[in-house]
Amino acid sequence: MNASQAPRPATVADVARTAKVSKAQAARALGGYGAVSEPVRERVLRAAEGLNYRPNALARSMNTGRSQTIGVVIAEVENPFFGLAIRGASDALREHGYDVVLANTDERTDAEEDAIRVMLDKRVDGIIASPADAGVTSHLSAAVAAGCPMVFLDRHVPGLDIDSVEVDLRRLAGQATAELLELGHRGIGFISAVQAPTDVYEPGLVLQNSSVADRLGGIRDAYARAGIAPDPRWFRLNAKTAEAIRAATHELLELDDAPTAIVASDSMVGLDVLRVLRERSLRVPHDVSFLMFDDMPWSSLVDPPITVLSQPAYDMGVAAATALLERLRGSTTAPCRRVLEGEMIRRESVAPAHGAVQETAARVGAARETAAT
Repeated sequence: MNASQAPRPATVADVARTAKVSKAQAARALGGYGAVSEPVRERVLRAAEGLNYRPNALARSMNTGRSQTIGVVIAEVENPFFGLAIRGASDALREHGYDVVLANTDERTDAEEDAIRVMLDKRVDGIIASPADAGVTSHLSAAVAAGCPMVFLDRHVPGLDIDSVEVDLRRLAGQATAELLELGHRGIGFISAVQAPTDVYEPGLVLQNSSVADRLGGIRDAYARAGIAPDPRWFRLNAKTAEAIRAATHELLELDDAPTAIVASDSMVGLDVLRVLRERSLRVPHDVSFLMFDDMPWSSLVDPPITVLSQPAYDMGVAAATALLERLRGSTTAPCRRVLEGEMIRRESVAPAHGAVQETAARVGAARETAAT
């Protein structure tokens, strides 16, 4: 059978004729709006099932004012963390009859602005977003002002009254750093893909990605509590590509006061850091301790198993969807930050600084402590 001979899709009129009701009654029963008796509704639904009727989403949205779709605007869809979060949000939304329209921004504000515009053009009922830049948000506030409820995932924007779902990453990063310091590490490297004006962190630099700012803030908090001044060169930014991550790792390891421990901002960065360590024949944790944010399936299977700072990504997606559903039901409570707890999972990739590496770390640490006082 060619395309011209294929049977045409059933229409509302076909369903109405089969159910022996008016077209208006059939439309109300199928669309779930307006007044219709239960016997009529049952006849219409039976007829629709028999005819394999598929509703016209555009027509339904024009009748009900709802498209039953939610826009999800994510920074890095290839990042396993966001993949799990999207799955959690999708599962929760599907239970309430919503479909998901996904857009990836690659952490670019221009792509994010385009994605938000497309979502509004598609008349989505609400949006879950991970803002690329807290300094460029007029398109986000405009969408909310236009009546589209929004929830931020993994990030917040100071001064913008929009619900958010996050993990207390500052506390988690501070906890991990404090433990590394207790193990004798004084040089702790940090590598992130976050976009910044410079590849090397500079004191006073404001990062517009709140989740990475919290990670780095927690590391610096722990140093401050220990009375130690870290070398800003230990903190590397803009490591967006595999080549950039490799370059940042090599640069860290070639410093005169090279870090004895490295923290990767996420699992994608972590994989390339581990590749460089292997290429340089550096043993984890004998030569360099290593840990990363996010607990991926492979992190417990490699040798040695990797210590991770785990975030409940799936639960974060569910929580974001739940918060958005509350807004769609008409909740008028003040927007709030929902903060979930992360967990440090200790495995075998972290050990005390020792040997020549420990002596170097102690010497450099003592010098910095003296300079700080």
